Amino acid sequence: MAKENDGKNVSWSSKEISSIGEVMIADDVIATIAGLAATEVEGVSAMQGNITNELVGKLGMKNLTKGIRIKMTDNGVTAELSVLMRYGYSIPKTCKTIQERVKSAIENMVGLPVEEINIHIVGVDTNTTR
Repeated sequence: MAKENDGKNVSWSSKEISSIGEVMIADDVIATIAGLAATEVEGVSAMQGNITNELVGKLGMKNLTKGIRIKMTDNGVTAELSVLMRYGYSIPKTCKTIQERVKSAIENMVGLPVEEINIHIVGVDTNTTR
Protein backbone atom coordinates (compact mmCIF):
# COMPACT_ATOMS: atom_id res chain seq x y z
CA MET A 1 0.00 0.00 0.00
CA ALA A 2 1.37 3.40 -0.93
CA LYS A 3 0.10 6.83 0.06
CA GLU A 4 -0.26 9.49 -2.62
CA ASN A 5 -1.31 13.12 -2.25
CA ASP A 6 -2.51 15.29 -5.13
CA GLY A 7 -2.71 18.35 -2.86
CA LYS A 8 -6.46 18.05 -2.31
CA ASN A 9 -7.23 14.44 -1.51
CA VAL A 10 -5.20 11.61 -0.07
CA SER A 11 -5.52 8.27 -1.82
CA TRP A 12 -4.12 4.82 -1.29
CA SER A 13 -2.85 2.56 -4.02
CA SER A 14 -2.30 -1.14 -3.93
CA LYS A 15 -0.69 -3.47 -6.41
CA GLU A 16 -1.96 -6.52 -4.48
CA ILE A 17 -5.58 -5.88 -5.51
CA SER A 18 -5.03 -6.21 -9.25
CA SER A 19 -2.25 -7.95 -11.15
CA ILE A 20 -2.77 -5.85 -14.29
CA GLY A 21 -2.48 -2.39 -12.81
CA GLU A 22 -2.81 -0.18 -9.79
CA VAL A 23 -5.99 0.51 -7.83
CA MET A 24 -6.23 3.87 -6.05
CA ILE A 25 -8.79 4.45 -3.29
CA ALA A 26 -9.43 7.99 -2.06
CA ASP A 27 -10.02 8.61 1.64
CA ASP A 28 -13.39 10.13 0.72
CA VAL A 29 -14.47 6.78 -0.70
CA ILE A 30 -13.74 5.04 2.60
CA ALA A 31 -15.42 7.87 4.51
CA THR A 32 -18.54 7.59 2.34
CA ILE A 33 -18.72 3.83 2.93
CA ALA A 34 -18.35 4.41 6.68
CA GLY A 35 -21.03 7.13 6.64
CA LEU A 36 -23.53 4.97 4.77
CA ALA A 37 -22.96 2.02 7.09
CA ALA A 38 -23.28 4.19 10.22
CA THR A 39 -26.45 6.01 9.17
CA GLU A 40 -28.17 2.68 8.45
CA VAL A 41 -27.90 1.74 12.14
CA GLU A 42 -31.14 2.16 14.10
CA GLY A 43 -30.64 4.87 16.70
CA VAL A 44 -28.35 7.03 14.56
CA SER A 45 -29.99 10.31 13.58
CA ALA A 46 -27.15 11.77 11.48
CA MET A 47 -23.43 12.25 11.19
CA GLN A 48 -22.08 15.55 12.51
CA GLY A 49 -22.33 18.05 9.69
CA ASN A 50 -24.94 15.93 7.90
CA ILE A 51 -27.93 17.62 9.46
CA THR A 52 -29.49 19.20 6.40
CA ASN A 53 -32.31 21.64 5.92
CA GLU A 54 -35.67 20.25 4.81
CA LEU A 55 -35.31 21.06 1.10
CA VAL A 56 -31.91 19.44 0.75
CA GLY A 57 -33.05 16.47 2.87
CA LYS A 58 -36.10 15.90 0.66
CA LEU A 59 -33.92 15.89 -2.43
CA GLY A 60 -31.74 13.22 -0.82
CA MET A 61 -28.52 15.19 -1.09
CA LYS A 62 -26.23 14.54 1.84
CA ASN A 63 -22.48 14.65 2.09
CA LEU A 64 -21.81 11.39 3.91
CA THR A 65 -18.17 12.23 4.57
CA LYS A 66 -19.01 15.01 7.04
CA GLY A 67 -18.18 14.07 10.60
CA ILE A 68 -15.82 11.27 9.52
CA ARG A 69 -12.03 11.26 9.62
CA ILE A 70 -10.08 8.45 7.97
CA LYS A 71 -6.48 7.67 8.81
CA MET A 72 -4.48 5.09 6.88
CA THR A 73 -1.43 3.31 8.22
CA ASP A 74 0.56 0.34 7.02
CA ASN A 75 -1.61 -1.80 9.34
CA GLY A 76 -4.97 -0.63 7.99
CA VAL A 77 -7.74 1.92 8.42
CA THR A 78 -8.70 3.94 11.49
CA ALA A 79 -12.01 5.82 11.31
CA GLU A 80 -13.36 8.48 13.66
CA LEU A 81 -17.10 9.10 13.38
CA SER A 82 -19.01 11.97 15.00
CA VAL A 83 -22.59 10.81 15.47
CA LEU A 84 -25.88 12.45 16.45
CA MET A 85 -27.94 9.82 18.32
CA ARG A 86 -31.71 9.53 18.49
CA TYR A 87 -33.23 9.90 21.94
CA GLY A 88 -34.27 6.64 23.61
CA TYR A 89 -31.60 4.34 22.16
CA SER A 90 -28.83 2.67 24.16
CA ILE A 91 -25.61 4.49 23.35
CA PRO A 92 -23.29 1.53 24.12
CA LYS A 93 -25.36 -0.94 22.07
CA THR A 94 -25.78 1.46 19.17
CA CYS A 95 -22.08 2.34 19.12
CA LYS A 96 -21.10 -1.34 19.10
CA THR A 97 -23.44 -1.92 16.15
CA ILE A 98 -21.98 1.10 14.33
CA GLN A 99 -18.44 -0.21 14.88
CA GLU A 100 -19.34 -3.69 13.62
CA ARG A 101 -21.19 -2.43 10.52
CA VAL A 102 -18.57 0.15 9.56
CA LYS A 103 -15.74 -2.35 10.01
CA SER A 104 -17.54 -4.97 7.93
CA ALA A 105 -18.45 -2.48 5.18
CA ILE A 106 -14.89 -1.16 4.82
CA GLU A 107 -13.28 -4.60 4.88
CA ASN A 108 -15.79 -6.10 2.42
CA MET A 109 -15.98 -3.21 -0.05
CA VAL A 110 -12.40 -1.94 0.00
CA GLY A 111 -10.48 -5.01 1.10
CA LEU A 112 -8.41 -3.15 3.69
CA PRO A 113 -8.09 -4.25 7.31
CA VAL A 114 -9.69 -2.01 9.95
CA GLU A 115 -7.68 -1.20 13.06
CA GLU A 116 -10.12 1.03 14.95
CA ILE A 117 -13.57 2.58 14.65
CA ASN A 118 -13.85 5.40 17.19
CA ILE A 119 -17.28 6.92 17.84
CA HIS A 120 -17.84 10.43 19.19
CA ILE A 121 -21.41 11.17 20.31
CA VAL A 122 -21.91 14.87 19.52
CA GLY A 123 -25.56 15.17 20.54
CA VAL A 124 -28.95 13.61 21.02
CA ASP A 125 -31.78 14.24 18.58
CA THR A 126 -34.99 14.67 20.56
CA ASN A 127 -37.14 15.28 17.48
CA THR A 128 -39.46 12.28 17.38
CA THR A 129 -40.95 13.07 13.96
CA ARG A 130 -37.93 11.88 11.93
